[in-house]
Amino acid sequence: MSQQSTEHKLQEQIRTKAKELLQSGQVQCVIGYEMGSRGRVRPAFVYQADDVDRLVWNQDCTHNLTLYLHDKKKAPRKGEQPPHVALVVKPCDSRDINVLLAESQIERERVYVIGVACEGMAEKGTKRQEGKETLQARCLRCGERVPVVHDVLIGEPPDVHITDDFADVAQLEAMSPEERVAFWLKQYDRCIRCYACRQVCPGCYCNVCMFERDDSLWVGIATGVKEKEFFHLGRAYHLAARCVECNECERVCPMELPLSLLNRKLAKEVKELFGYHAGIEPVKAPMLTMLAEGEESPL
Repeated sequence: MSQQSTEHKLQEQIRTKAKELLQSGQVQCVIGYEMGSRGRVRPAFVYQADDVDRLVWNQDCTHNLTLYLHDKKKAPRKGEQPPHVALVVKPCDSRDINVLLAESQIERERVYVIGVACEGMAEKGTKRQEGKETLQARCLRCGERVPVVHDVLIGEPPDVHITDDFADVAQLEAMSPEERVAFWLKQYDRCIRCYACRQVCPGCYCNVCMFERDDSLWVGIATGVKEKEFFHLGRAYHLAARCVECNECERVCPMELPLSLLNRKLAKEVKELFGYHAGIEPVKAPMLTMLAEGEESPL
């Protein structure tokens, strides 16, 4: 079966399930993908069963839709309950659901997960051919093709066996300390502090970000290299053992900073030290909940 035929089949299955959920009243909204007015895939919010034909599925469905669960945590009106929603997820996205569950940010019973077996997302502006050269870099190193959380699974798991060797991080580690500092300061210097990386990240859900507090003792509103460095390092540490490597931060960065490289360096350290892979299970990161031999809890 051709790639196009497979995608059409998955798309029809997603639409059928979405219609069933909306007609039965099991959910009030289905969050998926649709084609925008400019011919590009974008997030879709479907509230009526008659509108499910808007939903699409193809290798351009790259957005991590778990971001929008934060908008559905509150009741739309006083006296009402928060809505039940259905969410279309890829394997990497589904790990974010476990992260949010572990941190008590969402209620599992209010989220119906439509998991889609994934063969990878296409690199921007390309279409997949016989090889994998046009897949996104994150997909070429991803061995997870079935969502770890799902209420229904759409599609058949592809036969893919990949072990992430962190080759990109190894190149960074091969640099001398002075070279690494020079590399990152050059990247931070290009940052315009637009905060797009923070806004698109499901793991950045604080109502008031410490980097925008008027009374912050940590970082000012200036846009010097040091302030920008503190922002990116602070955000990376906040995401340590929580980042699922969906690479949304890097995708939306207007300056094309290699933000995933910083996140993956920390993910590698956590994996080596704790044997932990973010989001595989709905448990908090061990680096925050486990004591090493000889350590004592301050509580």
